[in-house]
Amino acid sequence: MMQRVNAAEQCPELFKKFAEVGKLLKSGDLERPLFNLIEIRASQMNGCGFCLDMHVKQATIQGERELRLHHVAVWRESGLFSPRERAALAWTEALTRLPEDGVPDAIYEHVREQFSEKEITELSYAVMMINGWNRLNVGFRTTPGSMDKAFGLDKAKLD
Repeated sequence: MMQRVNAAEQCPELFKKFAEVGKLLKSGDLERPLFNLIEIRASQMNGCGFCLDMHVKQATIQGERELRLHHVAVWRESGLFSPRERAALAWTEALTRLPEDGVPDAIYEHVREQFSEKEITELSYAVMMINGWNRLNVGFRTTPGSMDKAFGLDKAKLD
């Protein structure tokens, strides 16, 4: 497989600013377990092994139940997610694979029932951020697990 460039090394300031936006977002109103679900689902959809690996490990370290992690891909059929989590996952899917005619009103209404206007905006930024990270890591074929030690993900003990 062809060796690809390291985006962080090539554009360190852009990489740093993008990461700063993510940190700022996580200091907002949305609960951390919700971010984990968003990041895992978008990474599954985008086929980003690096991000999926990272966010499953982060969720594990933060106490997420193993069965719920296995059920993220089939959240519609699973009874393990709250209405708020279901709305966030539906929004994540809609914004990750934008429908040709835009996001349906039914999905937006479902999200509006569970989130404040500010939270919907934060949720949208969260989806945007993980999709951005997915695109960088898929494009540059970042190896899953390659940053575990640097990010403290080895504590998940999932290797």
